[in-house]
Amino acid sequence: MSAKKSTKVLIDGKVYTLSGYEEEDYLQRIATYINGKIEEFAAMDGYKNLSVDMKQVLININVADDYFKARDHVEKLESDMEQKDKEIYDLKHDLISEQVKISGFEEQIEALEKEKKELLTLKARLEASLEEALLGPE
Repeated sequence: MSAKKSTKVLIDGKVYTLSGYEEEDYLQRIATYINGKIEEFAAMDGYKNLSVDMKQVLININVADDYFKARDHVEKLESDMEQKDKEIYDLKHDLISEQVKISGFEEQIEALEKEKKELLTLKARLEASLEEALLGPE
């Protein structure tokens, strides 16, 4: 496990020290995300008139909303991926079955071609034999 790291970040004009096992750039990205949420609300009419507690609750609700939407999206993607994996498995199974059928058909074709060759040889012999029987020995 890596060592715990601390970094100073600026959130809503105040400097905070964040600690964690993540890299500094990750902690800075978190601060940037929070600042974006604060700016998003600050641009709304009436936000300035709310109490500090209400502002924090609104931002917390919005962050939680983003989290749950992202989590739901990930779950949907994982479900889609599982479905695609199943479809790929089924297609591979179908492909193998078709390859087995093709192999069987190829064997049948070879056997039929061999039989055809034998029949043509037999036909030629029978025709020669018939011709000799009809015309007599010369």
